[in-house]
Amino acid sequence: MSMDKASADCPYPGCFFCVMKEGNPSKRRASILKFFRELPSQDDDGQVLPISGLWNTAMAHPNDPEFIELGIFECMSALIWKGLKNRRWLSHDQNIYIPYYAAHIIGSYTMNMEEFADRAVRAGIIPPLVELLRGRLTWVEQRVAVRALGHLATYASTFPAVASHGEILELSIQLAMSSLEIVYSHFYQYVDRRLSYHCDLLTRGMGGVEMESRKAEEWASQLQCWSLQLINCFAFKPEFLPTICKPEFLAKLPGMWGGLVNENSPAGIGLLRTICHHKLGRGPVAACPGIIEALCNIARSSDDWQYMAIDCLLWLLQDPSTCHKVIEKAVPALVDLAGISSLGDHKKLGDSIVNVLQECIESQGTGRTQINSHVKEEVEELLNSKQRLKWEKNMPKEDLHIKQAAALVVKLEGNSLFSSGNISGAAAKYSEALALCPMRSKKERVVLYSNRAQCHLLLQQPLAAIGDATRALCLHNPVNRHAKSLWRRAQAYDMLGLAKESLLDAILFINECSQSNDPDLSLRQNKVPDYAERLVKKQMRAAWLFREAAIKHGGVQCEGDAGDMCGQETDDSEWETASESEIGNEERDEIGDDICGWENEVERKDKYKKASLKEVKHGYNVQLTEDNV
Repeated sequence: MSMDKASADCPYPGCFFCVMKEGNPSKRRASILKFFRELPSQDDDGQVLPISGLWNTAMAHPNDPEFIELGIFECMSALIWKGLKNRRWLSHDQNIYIPYYAAHIIGSYTMNMEEFADRAVRAGIIPPLVELLRGRLTWVEQRVAVRALGHLATYASTFPAVASHGEILELSIQLAMSSLEIVYSHFYQYVDRRLSYHCDLLTRGMGGVEMESRKAEEWASQLQCWSLQLINCFAFKPEFLPTICKPEFLAKLPGMWGGLVNENSPAGIGLLRTICHHKLGRGPVAACPGIIEALCNIARSSDDWQYMAIDCLLWLLQDPSTCHKVIEKAVPALVDLAGISSLGDHKKLGDSIVNVLQECIESQGTGRTQINSHVKEEVEELLNSKQRLKWEKNMPKEDLHIKQAAALVVKLEGNSLFSSGNISGAAAKYSEALALCPMRSKKERVVLYSNRAQCHLLLQQPLAAIGDATRALCLHNPVNRHAKSLWRRAQAYDMLGLAKESLLDAILFINECSQSNDPDLSLRQNKVPDYAERLVKKQMRAAWLFREAAIKHGGVQCEGDAGDMCGQETDDSEWETASESEIGNEERDEIGDDICGWENEVERKDKYKKASLKEVKHGYNVQLTEDNV
């Protein structure tokens, strides 16, 4: 289409869309160049239309160099400055959207191409982005500013330009800590106070209040995660670690997980891993016991970034200056994980864990590290089990079958004790069976560990239950996919008030049930079991992204949860976990029966009434009594 024909059909002759329809390439480029140069100085109505068109183009074709060469970065930089300095212009027509779109365009074009990032820096885009990062406008513009600066910081050639603005790191740290509260208090909490252009940007005019709220959670999560990504770029440089490794910030990192909407972001654990990679960073991390405990919980969980927590613990143990500070917490967690073979792309992870733990034991003799007797016993038991595996390779098959049969007999004795209500006795029998069961009989050992985990649950020993469930999950093939162990660990983490870890295990449990061939575990007609749904709902409330902000600001009504105030303590006294009978009465495998549903056993066995009912407890402190039996 010729320029004349395009202009004849357009109420704004010479507008950007007419320019884009120009058939002559040289004229088209000259017109675009002129457009980019003149746009910031114009005050005509309708300017947001071409900017939104450029935004769509940048999102669809971020690697196309045409607009870069013609001056789009200079234009966007000038528009952001104009919005910052000329509030009259910003409030006119729909110009309020322009700084947001301009920063977003910069971020999209610098996302993949280092040469584009170089061009952007030379065009002077960093100073106006820093002003947005400061919060000179609103959190919506902060979100796209930190995204763009994060992309620039990832390249070796442009990082120095970002770092030269010393306040960027401090601003990013403050934003990472406060972003959720900012979005909650400035948008989510009061529906009637929401800025209309924020609502339009979040849902593009297609959603109501509920959609706006959901998108606000997603954007708040992105604001925090992109802030962490930017900080992470600085964390690779040791000279910035003293600024990053402030106790008040480090302590919050394990909880910065991004909710369920940013599953591809490494979040706080990714930054902790970068920090722990440096000796300068390991000291401050080891000095915070809460961080070490959180790393242990993440390492023994279904978190996608489980391996990052394992890496952190291993590095801390290998460093003589931090080993003694973390060894008592880290070793038990790593012992539970030593049976793992591979975790995604991370091969022979269990062998690496064993090697590091062995070094810890050996270093005790040099006086570098002091290990208490209990920790030492755990490591030595692990090393003996590895030695036992080597011995078994040379044993006659007949001897291994005898050991396997003996383990089965003891396991059945444990099942019988469990059914009669002797939970402590059953746990001891499962331990005895584990001592007999060949190390290579992984399926059988998975069941024994899982059974013992259930005993620990009923005995109100959640830490021991987590340890055994984790061992079962590490031995299972595929890793972290044994449904009953996931459920038991989810309950144990719930008993400790660790909502995120419990939630992730419960979700994965539901996923495994949906794919299981076991009729007792499979989700009939794709229906999520009531007990799993109750736990997921409970933990979704407890792990809600805005929970802390809601508590601070008085709470807010959750969408779809009538009568329940998110962010405020709710009465869960009537909520109960699933009993084993709800999951299925028996789990059959190659070697024998798993634990039976203990509530069914209570109902059908008279001798159970003679047992110590106080000894057999529900997973949530609900005791059985003679009346309810």
